[in-house]
Amino acid sequence: MKRIFYFLLIMICAACENDDSFSTSTGLKLSFSVDTLKMDTTFSNVPTSTYAFWVHNNNDAGLKLQTVRLKRGNQTGFRVNVDGVYLDNSNGSQTSNVEIRRKDSIQVFVELTAATTQQQAPKLVEDDLLFCLESGREQQVNLRAWAWDAKKLYDPVIDTDTEIETATPLVIYGDLTVKEGATLTLRNTELYFHDGAGVQVYGRLVAENCLLRGDRLDHLFDYLPYDRVSGQWDGVHFYESSTANLLEDTEIRNAREGIVCDSAAIEADIYRLAMKECVVHNSLNANISAVNTHLLLDHCQLSNAGGDCVALFGGDMTMSHCTLAQFYPYSAQRGDALYFTNRWGQKSLPMTLYCEGSIVTGYADDVLNGEMLADETAFIYRFNHCLLRTKEVKDSPDFIDILWETPKDEAGGKKHFVTIDETNFIYDFHLVETSPAQGLGCY
Repeated sequence: MKRIFYFLLIMICAACENDDSFSTSTGLKLSFSVDTLKMDTTFSNVPTSTYAFWVHNNNDAGLKLQTVRLKRGNQTGFRVNVDGVYLDNSNGSQTSNVEIRRKDSIQVFVELTAATTQQQAPKLVEDDLLFCLESGREQQVNLRAWAWDAKKLYDPVIDTDTEIETATPLVIYGDLTVKEGATLTLRNTELYFHDGAGVQVYGRLVAENCLLRGDRLDHLFDYLPYDRVSGQWDGVHFYESSTANLLEDTEIRNAREGIVCDSAAIEADIYRLAMKECVVHNSLNANISAVNTHLLLDHCQLSNAGGDCVALFGGDMTMSHCTLAQFYPYSAQRGDALYFTNRWGQKSLPMTLYCEGSIVTGYADDVLNGEMLADETAFIYRFNHCLLRTKEVKDSPDFIDILWETPKDEAGGKKHFVTIDETNFIYDFHLVETSPAQGLGCY
């Protein structure tokens, strides 16, 4: 028994000694999970999310790293953590005496806060992370990102008539608020909203050739940038005091609520909100939710919403040559392409809807839903020269020259469009040449 005990003890000690041996052979080297750590575009002076890669020692002996350091020191804005130890930027951005035992690995974490670049286009920021072995051998991983100068605004308030036109992106933290009596005019401007931020309009908003989206420029997964993920920011809210709003050639995407219009008195000669050649895409809830609103949609794309692409609760809406495409990918409980009713909660509201030259389609068998309150409240609608994915209504003056689409149609649903990429969430709602909806919709 004693012999067996001593034999096992010797074997254990030999194994421990072998595990603790480190080599200085110049023939041994490390391997890395990446040769170049490619980070996403980032706004200058805004910290990135954390990126990581592995350092592997696949050799039969341990290796000691004399130093791990950034080649350019603290000049680029990269911050590095090696196996739980931050590189000390006050000491040349390096650490020393890192051990990697045989057949073992360590993980490296990298962040970046890039300095202002003083140029409009994104600028390449890069450095090399150098791994210097005791043997004198040196290996490296390239770190690279693109820094983009932007102007950051914190809870901006517009209380007098203001015009903004800039090639520099605006990054909004908190709400952009347009006070009652003031008009904010945006032209040729891109606005990037941080999580929880949105636009609160009590006055008037005019936007021409603008983009409103979330501020995440990185990826959720390798194949999925945050810009294709819904719910990145709060969206645009028009309050009761707001009227005569105009959006032209403007895109609103990936919000929680794309556009919300609160109930207000109908003015027959003034649209509360007019949208021309606009896109509202991929909202977590509704793309447009309007209560008792005088609304114009002209050549607009309203696509992919967790709620309805367009939801109308009373009001007066004219929709001309629009594409309502309900292919929201993140939930099977998605809403309708178009929902309209003459009620709001327990309250009845007159409803008038006129739709011409438009496409209303989606995944479901029926994506058009009109719900009438059973009382004397007006519920007036007419569809003229449209493609509708809904149950056919025969001999009705409310439906004129309609292409009725059913799930059995070979060229129906997503087959109308150039790209419906359900794997990478890429969409192009231009019509293919074989679509029977040629001449309809916004394109």
